[in-house]
Amino acid sequence: MKTTNLFKLSLISTGLTLALSACSIDFGSDNDDKKPEPQNLTLSFAEISVPVTLDAQQAVRASREVSINGKLQTIGYQKIMSTGKEDTITKEVFGLSKDYMDQAISFEDGSPYICNGTNAGVGSGLDYNSLIQKNDKLYMVSQFECQIGSLYVQEIAQDAAGKLTPVEGTLEFISQKDDFGGWVHCAGQTTPWQSHLGSEEYEPPGDLTVGDDGKTGNFYYDAIAPYWGDDLTQANPYYYGWTPEVEINAQGKAEFTKHYSMGRFAHELAYVMPDNKTVYLSDDGTNGGLYMFIADQAEDLSSGTLYAVKWNQTSAENFGVADLEWVNLGHATNAEIKAEVSKKLHLSDIFDMVSPADDASCASGFTSINTAAGHECIKLKDINNDTMIDAKDEMIASRLETRRFASYKGATTEFRKEEGISYNARDKKLYLAMSEVARGMENFQRGGSDRDSYDIGGHNDIQVQYNPCGVVYEMDVSENTQVGSMYVANKIQTLVAGIPKIYEDGHEFAGNSCDVNGIASPDNVSYLADSNTLIIGEDTSKHLNNMIWSYDLETASLTRIYTSPLKAETTSPFWYKDINGFGYLTAVAQHPSGRASDMESEVGYVGPFRFMSNK
Repeated sequence: MKTTNLFKLSLISTGLTLALSACSIDFGSDNDDKKPEPQNLTLSFAEISVPVTLDAQQAVRASREVSINGKLQTIGYQKIMSTGKEDTITKEVFGLSKDYMDQAISFEDGSPYICNGTNAGVGSGLDYNSLIQKNDKLYMVSQFECQIGSLYVQEIAQDAAGKLTPVEGTLEFISQKDDFGGWVHCAGQTTPWQSHLGSEEYEPPGDLTVGDDGKTGNFYYDAIAPYWGDDLTQANPYYYGWTPEVEINAQGKAEFTKHYSMGRFAHELAYVMPDNKTVYLSDDGTNGGLYMFIADQAEDLSSGTLYAVKWNQTSAENFGVADLEWVNLGHATNAEIKAEVSKKLHLSDIFDMVSPADDASCASGFTSINTAAGHECIKLKDINNDTMIDAKDEMIASRLETRRFASYKGATTEFRKEEGISYNARDKKLYLAMSEVARGMENFQRGGSDRDSYDIGGHNDIQVQYNPCGVVYEMDVSENTQVGSMYVANKIQTLVAGIPKIYEDGHEFAGNSCDVNGIASPDNVSYLADSNTLIIGEDTSKHLNNMIWSYDLETASLTRIYTSPLKAETTSPFWYKDINGFGYLTAVAQHPSGRASDMESEVGYVGPFRFMSNK
């Protein structure tokens, strides 16, 4: 029997775990083995209000109803687990940080060092969680956004109604000691080949040295000392800032790898395109770049060519329109770069650096750049001491100091707070969230006022208006034979922007500095396949409560579908279209305040979504 694909989507309705309620759906005949045909799905959510009472502000709230192609469904939110949960059989504790010998770490008072974002640990707490289908089982790989970046794997059970629950006796810590440990694991993706692709955000500066007091003076880097038994001389800044991957082997064990081939910077997200070779990489922070990696082989990120974008602006209107050019940063393999990382290099081993002159010029032989480190004059060194600067030196610099090398090669390093990425295969559009349009993206300004520090000595490619509320950009994607990919972004423009707004004291929305009916500091985004819907999550202080929005790509309208508790970021919403016949939208309430959950970070899902398909 031929039926219509129907993805069912809704979000949590209160701060309490709701009983699951699903509509009765015709799934078609079990005897009809025709494959599903792609359908255009129209989703429309019931909008929820802005929370204004304290009770509402301290709860998780979401729309209870969604219309899919004109049909209604009601479903709810289901918590999977929260940080601090102990597996009664394995005795592992979800989010517990461990050291370079995989031994549990404790705080000074003897309590366990759990990465939940609300205790004495340095970091934000649980972030992205992959649901992975392997070995006829379902696994969840979870990463933690603390300086000591932990990873855990948990087998997940799925019942006949689609409800997901952790399987007791399967929670395991994932060792990263063979790759120097983990660092600030931020956003991620479940790859098309069913692995967990993560990130290491805010790479530490390569010029740090350990002093007589056993510290470097960089608070965030020094926070990893407990991982190394409080001996930072065992560590090195180049150990961190990479793209990690976790694969589940045939025995159900997690295997961890850092992809040194993909470059080192403040990785927010690595997003794999449908060819399983092209990967877009966002760089969170100030004066960052945007990168694209083309793997040598599909489903294998251990070697490939790295590119950095050049923004060729054609208009400053509506936060910028530009043609995109891709600057080749060269080829590398994991093995080649890990060998260099193991040498514990210093920034001074990679570049000679001199101070700019008073007129911002650089001495002869030095190249002027402006990146997250500011205005610098740099010259590539003979890193391998083989009497000449050659392609191998460029290869090393391109991966260990990717952002500096990209600017050195002429690419744009002016982006501010570059966040999530998602792809719409139906319309061939790539989406990129920019949490704030500011600093290097302005024209010799900061926050609309004159300031040259973010553009002086650099390329000043981006010259657009300041927007503290952020923008989601849309990029056109097409084949590029020179790059060797069908999925190369060639033009960028604004899709939807936040709107600054001041609410006076006494107004019910006082305390919000971006319009509450629009986005603020867009963070991670997720396109719902074959539909009109882009999900946009926030990481903002400009809304009192972070929100998740449904953006209708056909009507250009926003619908508020979720609000998190006070101070809680909504991290890494990710769409799973079909897990054994059910759909799920995962999300994390990270470092919440004012909830009855003891302020633990929590992973859960919206769903399960029941959809009709041809079988």
